[in-house]
Amino acid sequence: MKERLADVDAEDGASLRVKWHLLTSRVDIQRLLPRAAGRTIPLALRSARKRTLVDGMRADWQVSIRRACEVIRFDPRTYRYKSRRLGQAAFEQRIREICQTRVRFGYRRVHVLLRREGWEINAKKTYRISKELGMQLRNKTPTRRVKAKPRDDRKAIAHGQSAGRDFVHDQLATGRKIRVLTVVDTFLRYVPVLDARFTYRGEDVVATLEQICQRTGYPATIRVDQGSEFISKGMDLWAYANDVILDFSHPGKPTDNAFIEAFNGRFRAECLNAHWFMSLEDAAEKLEAWRRDYNEERPHGAIGNKVPADLMEPRKF
Repeated sequence: MKERLADVDAEDGASLRVKWHLLTSRVDIQRLLPRAAGRTIPLALRSARKRTLVDGMRADWQVSIRRACEVIRFDPRTYRYKSRRLGQAAFEQRIREICQTRVRFGYRRVHVLLRREGWEINAKKTYRISKELGMQLRNKTPTRRVKAKPRDDRKAIAHGQSAGRDFVHDQLATGRKIRVLTVVDTFLRYVPVLDARFTYRGEDVVATLEQICQRTGYPATIRVDQGSEFISKGMDLWAYANDVILDFSHPGKPTDNAFIEAFNGRFRAECLNAHWFMSLEDAAEKLEAWRRDYNEERPHGAIGNKVPADLMEPRKF
């Protein structure tokens, strides 16, 4: 073993990093040295990993701490340092529990939930622990050739000014298709209803909206697309009778109603993709449970990480 170290020291063409690679790889040094000469091997390693390497070299080749640290360019004082930081097992356990129950939450929302529970932790530590536990989300952003921009004249500036409506499609465990009517307040992000049915007609939409508005009040504007349920005569008559403006999106322009489209994406990722629906009644029960959690527990960055239920006023939508 000492002859191997001597051969490495005698090689002038290899850098210290190449020497470390040859020492730890346990391969034939004479065969690799001509190929490794002049090559730089990166050492982007944390201190804990370098300590493990130093311990391995000391055990395998009976070298001193100074010699082992010199090979991998590691300060011996850092090797001997003993952390005085308190254990973080409790943080790791709680973060793991939150990530396992809320699989689509990133570290920012996890941090908000931890602060609500009284944990004294900052966002950087939450991010570091989440990364060490492998709890990061991998968001695959689709590549678009044209950057879409929402219409500026459709921004809500007050509570009860406008609401968005749309349909989301899914299916039961038996394969039968269902449609979910989604409604969201574009200012407070409050969701008054998630109504699942096998089929939806114009009069069904009117009946659902009337039930909602009797409880929360009539909005000034409803943003909808060009679907047959929203352009029906019954829908138009209901809007006229209750002094509600139907603001239609341009055909093929989902960004005209960007708030409801963004909500539909979260709804599918956090609810529809996470549950099996055995029947229509089972779907209605799970959708209602998720709706309550969305309104009363889930932090929303658009309203300062608060919950919409705390900002909701009676008789206003």
